Amino acid sequence: MPELPEVEVSRLGISPHIENKLITAIRVHDARLRWPVPEAVQQVTQQRLISVKRRAKYLLLETAAGTLILHLGMSGKLRVVPASTTLKKHDHIEIEFEHGQVLRLNDPRRFGALLFHDQSQSPINAHELLARLGPEPLTDEFTANYLFNCSRGRKQAIKTFIMDNHVVVGVGNIYANEALFKAGINPKRQAGKVSKARYQQLVPLIKQTLQEAIAQGGTTLRDFTNVDGSPGYFAQQLMVYGRGGKRCMQCQSELKEIRLGQRSTVYCTQCQR
Repeated sequence: MPELPEVEVSRLGISPHIENKLITAIRVHDARLRWPVPEAVQQVTQQRLISVKRRAKYLLLETAAGTLILHLGMSGKLRVVPASTTLKKHDHIEIEFEHGQVLRLNDPRRFGALLFHDQSQSPINAHELLARLGPEPLTDEFTANYLFNCSRGRKQAIKTFIMDNHVVVGVGNIYANEALFKAGINPKRQAGKVSKARYQQLVPLIKQTLQEAIAQGGTTLRDFTNVDGSPGYFAQQLMVYGRGGKRCMQCQSELKEIRLGQRSTVYCTQCQR
């Protein structure tokens, strides 16, 4: 599944090609996505795209008439191509612009989404998909004090705690594994028993791990390629994720792989306490 860095890379990839351009048509070739694509998305036709923003893993395409909410789901990919380009299998949605380019959503598993929010009725952050989300991890709102205070009394594992989108958005499985390893924190430790000092170590490492992934084009996943078709390269630097049974890069102990919150979790029993 594309995680926050992959979605941010997609945003950075498409924005220069479509921002400030007039939307001339929206073609829905298959409306059967995670939620049926509503007819209301047509309200942005003949509107100029003001900006492409990201909130958690949602891309927000803002116009004066309202905002399109786009989610890549499990396998979604975005491409900006000439309108004359032959459709590929699973190209479910096209947003055409005045300069003859189209933004296409290709989604084999159809877990993605395209929705419409009327900002004249309520601000975009009030939308039911966005209203209860935690802060963005790369903003000043996400601090060690904030995370420490949220964790008090929490018995859940620290890994599932930092992956909770109500606590902080976008710290997906790959990046939770990596940040906890760098901070030397056992992913099974109860969040409420992690000290403030350790949260002061962890938060900057979460930010650093995400920033490095974005800078390098996102993590290479089986179902993800960048807008220009090139894969990300961050996977080459993963220290624990996907390396269960291999040697720890720090101490040479064998890395242990378990399941936490139904997700693969890899850690070093020697380096992480």
